[in-house]
Amino acid sequence: MAKYVFTYHGGAGMAEDPEEIARVMEAWGAWFATMGDAVVDGGNPVGATKTVAADGSVTDGSGAEVGGYSIISADSIHDAVAHAKGCPVLEGGGRVEVHEAIDM
Repeated sequence: MAKYVFTYHGGAGMAEDPEEIARVMEAWGAWFATMGDAVVDGGNPVGATKTVAADGSVTDGSGAEVGGYSIISADSIHDAVAHAKGCPVLEGGGRVEVHEAIDM
């Protein structure tokens, strides 16, 4: 099985209401449960971003607007995409990018 990195982009953002936070966390937990042992690393949201260029300059932010990541294992990228289709970030208008992690 190969590993795939899911990167989460956009969506409704972080909830502030405790009940909404609980609902969102429950949705993520339920989604991860549907994938079972395929979840290698549930990941985390990401915070502040710095971008380092080839010339050594550093800027704030990123063009990718990544909100978080997870790592799963799957038989193919098509299977990984099928798992990604259940991601709660999609409910808030966000998107999931599926990247194959190449073993080196």
